Amino acid sequence: MPAGGLSVSAPPGMEFEAKITPIVVTSCVMAATGGLMFGYDIGVSGGVSSMEDFLREFFPTVLRNKHDKEGSNYCKFNDQGLQLFTSSLYLAGLTSTFFASYTTRQLGRRVTMLIAGAFFIIGVIFNAAAHNLGMLIIGRILLGCGVGFANQAVPLFLSEIAPPRIRGGLNALFQLNITVGILFANIVNFGTSKIHPWGWRLSLSLAGLPALLLTASALFMVDTPNSLIERGMPELGKAVLKKIRGTDNVDPEFNEIVEASRVARNVKHPFRSLLQRRNRPLLAITVLLQMFQQMTGINAIMFYAPVLFTTLGFKADAALYSAVITGAVNALSTLVSVYTVDRVGRRMLLLDAGVQMFLSLVAMAVVMRIKVTDNSDNLDRDWAIMVVVIICNFVSSFAWSWGPLGWLIPSETFPLETRSAGQSISVCANLLFTFVFAQAFLSMLCHLKYFIFLFSAVSVVVMSLFVLLFLPETKNVPIEEMADTVWKRHWFWKRFMNDEGNSHRVGEANNIYSAAI
Repeated sequence: MPAGGLSVSAPPGMEFEAKITPIVVTSCVMAATGGLMFGYDIGVSGGVSSMEDFLREFFPTVLRNKHDKEGSNYCKFNDQGLQLFTSSLYLAGLTSTFFASYTTRQLGRRVTMLIAGAFFIIGVIFNAAAHNLGMLIIGRILLGCGVGFANQAVPLFLSEIAPPRIRGGLNALFQLNITVGILFANIVNFGTSKIHPWGWRLSLSLAGLPALLLTASALFMVDTPNSLIERGMPELGKAVLKKIRGTDNVDPEFNEIVEASRVARNVKHPFRSLLQRRNRPLLAITVLLQMFQQMTGINAIMFYAPVLFTTLGFKADAALYSAVITGAVNALSTLVSVYTVDRVGRRMLLLDAGVQMFLSLVAMAVVMRIKVTDNSDNLDRDWAIMVVVIICNFVSSFAWSWGPLGWLIPSETFPLETRSAGQSISVCANLLFTFVFAQAFLSMLCHLKYFIFLFSAVSVVVMSLFVLLFLPETKNVPIEEMADTVWKRHWFWKRFMNDEGNSHRVGEANNIYSAAI
């Protein structure tokens, strides 16, 4: 119990007093730069994979297939080693996120971001200096560790430090930075593709810039009040809470965090606690959101955009240029989510985007069926413009919906006692499905051809129905009141919620409050 006051939980659904302070905005902007690392790597790998100097040094077989006039366009980049170059990062991130869960809980969100930056910087050095495939893969693994730690800490930091009424918009800054990183990588690839024979090294080495930015930013950040109180520093936590909320009237929110922290300290095995019946709705939503996010096909498109455009018949420069256009659309469209997510809500954005993505994917399948043959070398100008417009429409709808909300919703749903473990599962599921689709995409393109877009279209229908029926709205709900205000009132998930723990907490708080009166 903190000095100078009684720990009384706020009534469920209470709106805490909070101003939008400069320190909150600044801290969130700095923390969200962790998304730049992730985004740059998503964008850079596909562009580098299409550069002939890179293929000549590491994947000569792919280079020969690329110039083979007899082979199918759909299969020219179908190489497991090339896919491993892209996907090994996500496998490493998947593993490292379990260690990141420990550091996030025991050392804090800020320290975990510093660790992420260190891993990423070392990985960049290995990649930029690589002279064989082994060095390249080691570098990718280290980058993956950095991604795992950053993706664990940053969304939690953003959700905990932001006032409830703008939590969605500030959390979406992480996805915005991912899209900016992708755009930056596409622009860099377009320029370095003309630098022979070491342009690809420059592309890979510039990944160090966002890593340095995150590391430097983390040195000047304050940790979240939730983390400080959870680690036994309530006075410092309360001081930080006053600072970030811009008011001295923080007792209701502070007491709520203290009570959540007390419960959290009693949970010795948070991962085991996730399997309890009352946590199953949160776990199911988290895993399914990450799976659905990847089943849209977005990361396959963003990883391999230049490769995909080349397959569609674009020449090398045109493919990279088109990737820059889609990257710009991706970044600009994410701003729509930043502006609207706390106004119209999470569900509305996801459902609207489902319709737009479905139509785009069906249109893409039709174009590929009509115009892209196994040995097509080029597309007519009008058809090429149509392809870019369709892909931009798809990317745009994803960027203001499933992109940012796939990170936001899991980060704001778990109670403090399982929040680090829950975020770890979220990151793990995201990276697992990202790894699977990155590793399989080129092979699927080779065998399924245009059906790959119909596969994603069917997936979009399924995930939209899931949102309609099973995803509750979490807009403007205080993060420590999510269980009482959201999950216990949902028509389906309420049957899983166990009231024992919460009844004990509320009863204990009421007894203390009555005694005080």
